[in-house]
Amino acid sequence: MDNMFKLLGFWTGMFTVMFYVGGMMPATLLFGANTVFFIMLGYLKLTERMYMYLFGAYLMVFMIGFSYYATFLHVPGSAGA
Repeated sequence: MDNMFKLLGFWTGMFTVMFYVGGMMPATLLFGANTVFFIMLGYLKLTERMYMYLFGAYLMVFMIGFSYYATFLHVPGSAGA
């Protein structure tokens, strides 16, 4: 299970590089933080159950943040203008 978090860190790192090259700094910082988080978790050698609990908590925090952004912050039809 720890290898799966290292793999998640690798892919979020790839997205970090692509966002950086594209000049999207907020997304770069967000995905960079995710990369550090996943790589750090990958080296903790926790039990599989604990990894599942952490991933579930991560998904819950993501959904709360995404729902808040989509409901209260995002302006429909703005397309970043």
